[in-house]
Amino acid sequence: MKFRIAAVCPIVALAIAVPLPAQDGGSPKPIPFDAPGAATVSSPLCAPDCGTFALANNAAGAVTGYYTDPNIVPHGFLRAPNGHISSFDAPGAGLGHNLNQGTAAYSINDWGLIAGQFEDSSNIYHGFLRYPDGSFSEFDAPGAGATAGLGTFAFDVNLEGAAAGIYYDGNSVEHGFVRSSFGEIRTIDPSGSMGTMVCEETCLNAGGTITGSFFDAKSIYHGFVRAADGKITEFDAPGAGTGAYQGTFSGSINLEGTTTGYFADASNVLHGFVRDCDGHFNEFDVKGAGTGPGQGTGPFSINLLGTVAGAFVDGNNVLHGFSRSPYGSVTTFNAPGAGTGATQGTRPSTNNVFGAVSGWFTDGNGLNHGFVWNP
Repeated sequence: MKFRIAAVCPIVALAIAVPLPAQDGGSPKPIPFDAPGAATVSSPLCAPDCGTFALANNAAGAVTGYYTDPNIVPHGFLRAPNGHISSFDAPGAGLGHNLNQGTAAYSINDWGLIAGQFEDSSNIYHGFLRYPDGSFSEFDAPGAGATAGLGTFAFDVNLEGAAAGIYYDGNSVEHGFVRSSFGEIRTIDPSGSMGTMVCEETCLNAGGTITGSFFDAKSIYHGFVRAADGKITEFDAPGAGTGAYQGTFSGSINLEGTTTGYFADASNVLHGFVRDCDGHFNEFDVKGAGTGPGQGTGPFSINLLGTVAGAFVDGNNVLHGFSRSPYGSVTTFNAPGAGTGATQGTRPSTNNVFGAVSGWFTDGNGLNHGFVWNP
């Protein structure tokens, strides 16, 4: 079934040149980096999440994310446009050795406001906003569980200072939420949802519209868009499978209300899509993407101009980065040092208005490192 948004699509006109990606193999190489103090070897206590993860970038070129240190303590970090990296811990974050608690930053807006979550010493999760002056606001969604493994996860922040993410209630059921810039929190659950996921990093636009996915009683996934007034529109990509754990996964939304993401077909192969705010789909596959179960194309971010960044998984289950222009041309890239074994490789996370991409890569030893890529 196809759903359409009744509201008129916004028109956004900015005097920004659209970067045209080069042909495959002709683009600059990504720049790798590690947060100072990050672990230099992978440990079973944090694997596969050991090392440095660059999760989001803004228009100025600042990057945020988190890293695990040699004592398996996660810390947030901010990488300035000049490459200087500073680390931070949310007040109340657990810092015990070998417990994998701590702080994870997920999203940064163009003012430098960061959203994320921290795990306290009782293994309960809480959301936070970190302001450019280094101060914090912490919060919990009403209804969030208060026992180990449950709580609130802030994944997104927009220009207005609103935040969005998920929480797990006392029964371990996942719900979405949005928090206004004034601190009011509302739950998000599409009709029929058995678990709602507001996607990470770039899933709350400046107008307050949110995207994500949910699964129904048959464990089929569907995408959704929630307008600022609370109206929820559900959607399924044409070609999405209708078996358990198949369906549509929305991964990002821009100011015009265009979303991107991927769907799993009846053979569990992944395909990318771009969906405009009128509900029209453009599906695509990156050349070189595998055609086996769990392989294929996975977009994760769409910027204001319609450029999409993401990863594709080849026939050997290795990840590679890509950037797709609004006109459909694709540039693929691999971070220097990226591993070539199964589940290793290059994993873009977000792209800013100029097309610069931040993300991470996994090396041949299973350790993660951040990167930035300027096409």
